Amino acid sequence: MWIYLLQGIGYGFAASSQPGPLQTYLISQTLTRGWKQTLPAVLAPLLSDGPIVTLCLLVLSQVPAWLQRGLYIVGGLFVLYLAHSTYRSWKSFDPEATAASAGQPNVFRTALLNLLNPGPYLFWSLISGPILIRGWRETPAFGISFLLGFYLTLVGGYALTVMIFGLAQKLGPKVNRAMLGMAAIALFCFGVYQLWLGFFNM
Repeated sequence: MWIYLLQGIGYGFAASSQPGPLQTYLISQTLTRGWKQTLPAVLAPLLSDGPIVTLCLLVLSQVPAWLQRGLYIVGGLFVLYLAHSTYRSWKSFDPEATAASAGQPNVFRTALLNLLNPGPYLFWSLISGPILIRGWRETPAFGISFLLGFYLTLVGGYALTVMIFGLAQKLGPKVNRAMLGMAAIALFCFGVYQLWLGFFNM
């Protein structure tokens, strides 16, 4: 059981520390709303990954090209929408107004971002899926150990990222605004890259 638990922890750590649209969106929300308001959004993968894992394990042995292409295109457009929202927050950045009007980020929007990201589909169909199936066939406890290790580490990693960037607010509004601008640029680049993969590289 321990080998599956450790594998889950390892892959969860790798997934949470890898730069991507979801992590960047969490950072942008932290910079605009604060870490306490953003923290619930780290639970988004628990909402979105259920359908992804089910689809990859029960229906697909490998994600078909047409689904990858569609996810890249739709996901790229959605990431560009988030980049535009982050840019607007950067353009009209007001620390006092932000603190006064900060609301809780929409967990379902964060989950939708993850659902439209091709990464989890490829990850669960090519990497984690076979490990989960092998462990489950030996005994369900092994499969559950892998899932627990993965999601506890994944959510914990995202939570740590949110709290770390929450400290940026103490560095002053100029640093906070600059980091928000970088998050907007990063989201824009992720969106364009996903569109390029969807249209030209599949």
